[in-house]
Amino acid sequence: MTTTHPTLGENRLPRNPLLSEVLALVSKQKTKAKKIQTLKQYESLHLKSVLIWNFDESVQSMLPDGDVPFKKNDAPAGTEHLHLAYEWKKLYNFVKGGNDVLRPMKREQLFMQLLEGLHPDEAEIICLVKDKNLKKKYKLTRAIVEEAFPDIQWGNRS
Repeated sequence: MTTTHPTLGENRLPRNPLLSEVLALVSKQKTKAKKIQTLKQYESLHLKSVLIWNFDESVQSMLPDGDVPFKKNDAPAGTEHLHLAYEWKKLYNFVKGGNDVLRPMKREQLFMQLLEGLHPDEAEIICLVKDKNLKKKYKLTRAIVEEAFPDIQWGNRS
């Protein structure tokens, strides 16, 4: 559900939007300036973490490439879905240097559990990000992210 924002003149998301809602709103902005403005408006640690994982080449996924065969959480909207805003702190388990003592099978099991608990749109984002494929669904580039969030330190993460 979106509403009109008085100063942006664009759609405004509800309080605590899903990351998928934020990225969809950014993606539909027509100009680079509007994309940057929208990213700044919805700035959060989990948004930045996902964008860093996707766009920073020094972040290496410790998961196999390709599709992930998980059971999507089909609970009705507003119930029984984990929100990535609360689960993003677990993402370190899936990148090199985060939790390297995890055995590959355990890491994949934790990843599946995370995906199965998330809203299906949030799970899709994490699957895209693990392979650095966010651009397949959303019109967003590293240059836009860098301009929106100049505080992000790129490189030397793995």
